[in-house]
Amino acid sequence: MKNLNIKAFGGLLFLLLVIAMSLFLPAWMLDYWQAWIFLAVFSMSILAITLYLMKKDQKLLERRVNGSPIAEKETIQKIIQSIAGIAFIAIFVLSALNHRFGWSVVSMYIVVSGDVLVALGLLIVFLVFKENTFTSATIEVGTEQKVISTGPYALVRHPMYIGAFTMLIGVPLALGSWLGLLAVIPIALVIIWRLLDEEKFLTKNLSGYAEYLSRVKYRLIPFVW
Repeated sequence: MKNLNIKAFGGLLFLLLVIAMSLFLPAWMLDYWQAWIFLAVFSMSILAITLYLMKKDQKLLERRVNGSPIAEKETIQKIIQSIAGIAFIAIFVLSALNHRFGWSVVSMYIVVSGDVLVALGLLIVFLVFKENTFTSATIEVGTEQKVISTGPYALVRHPMYIGAFTMLIGVPLALGSWLGLLAVIPIALVIIWRLLDEEKFLTKNLSGYAEYLSRVKYRLIPFVW
């Protein structure tokens, strides 16, 4: 358990360092208040989720910590995760370059709204974690895994991706960049690709999932899709 917690903190620190470098190196300045506020909101939210998992759900923490493109068992998912990771970093790089060269101007109200979306998206992810201890970072079926159809899963099949989309849209706005939204597009496409492939995998390998699909019609947005 101690080693897992150290690994979780180490992964969190590494993620924050990568994001900080992806922001301040392309911006080539530390005078980037939008980035500092975003890092505060993002890091505090992620830290809160990590501390909760450390105390309440070590098994889920282990599933999340061990996730990576390499850990995926299917080749298609390795590709999807790699593309998503590159596009995620591209959001920060494009937003930082936008700030450096002044390609677009975003009002303070939009920046604040972006930070709110980041926090809201991560709150949705947290609520999903509370509801579903089997939310692995890789597509797999555990030995004791069962279909979760309560809470947000009663409304849509993939509520965690709603949280991810909400956060991703908020990131470039929080960083004061319209340009950064362009990098959200490929992430959105690969997430949709991932969830469609995930449904095929779970239908084949998780008992009761086909029945769940017949009960819950919508994947991401109620009454839409």
